[in-house]
Amino acid sequence: MPFETPGQSFPGSAFFYLQDVPDLPAGYSDDDLPPALNTGAHWDGEPAPDATDAPGSRLVARPFTEIGSGISKARALRCLTMAVYYEAANESTDGQRAVAQVVLNRVAHPSYPDNVCGVVFQGSERQTGCQFTFTCDGSLNRQPMVVKWNRAAAVAQAALSGYVYRPIGLATHYHATYVLPYWASSLDNVGTIGLHTFYRWRGAAGRLAAFSDVYRGSEPIAAPHPRTAAPSPDSAPDPVMLARAYEAAHKPTDSLTASPAVASRAIAGAGSNSSAAPSPPPAYAQSVAARGGDRIYQANDLPNSSNVKAEYANSGRWIAQPN
Repeated sequence: MPFETPGQSFPGSAFFYLQDVPDLPAGYSDDDLPPALNTGAHWDGEPAPDATDAPGSRLVARPFTEIGSGISKARALRCLTMAVYYEAANESTDGQRAVAQVVLNRVAHPSYPDNVCGVVFQGSERQTGCQFTFTCDGSLNRQPMVVKWNRAAAVAQAALSGYVYRPIGLATHYHATYVLPYWASSLDNVGTIGLHTFYRWRGAAGRLAAFSDVYRGSEPIAAPHPRTAAPSPDSAPDPVMLARAYEAAHKPTDSLTASPAVASRAIAGAGSNSSAAPSPPPAYAQSVAARGGDRIYQANDLPNSSNVKAEYANSGRWIAQPN
């Protein structure tokens, strides 16, 4: 560069020469960057989308932040790679990115487990009805092809490193194009990539604010759950029922618009629950019980702040009235 040549530099010369760089065209954005630079990530300070967004609009998820121990990160990578491989090994790279994004969108939603392996293997103890078919239909018995596995692992690693696949936005569900599940008409279709059609929830459950779960990095073992005679009810959650449950749990309340009778009962009962019996004290060790047991933890022995010791009773008073 000229400013690095002896005799041609002066204080601030780097900025002088950089003035020859042409300005970016108007309207230039992240989407215009080359693929190698456009990661799809964005900062958390971006304005929140309008709550009345039209069906089909593509809201963008927040970048995933990977934390936890080395073994936890290895499990997350393996589980997400398995999902990408067994669900979309023959899909395009974009198709695989979309599947990975659905998994991470579920991790961020309170209606699903808050870790990657928990989402991927939810319902895997069932013979049918698991959340991702490969976890309960015997697909895991097939040895993966090394080349395709490595490709799926690269997609999974990018997603865990913060890459956000924008086209499917906040989608939490998808199905193969050759089937039509009953819930498809109850969710918003955000597009089809390859052989998968993607959907997001309508209403509050599908807005960006709903994806509020904090990833803590405590990944369970990267394997299906043991088969049980009676799977838990939440192992194969119904997407329509989940949306209704979320709406009910986050329904806004306004005590000012309630009737006076209802409002007075709410105020009178605030902070109390007469139907709930107090919890019994814990069983303390013998040495703690000898010192007073539960009493020593109830702050009953603190000095009374309303009393002043006699030696401090005249603090702040004049020793003698000034003339």
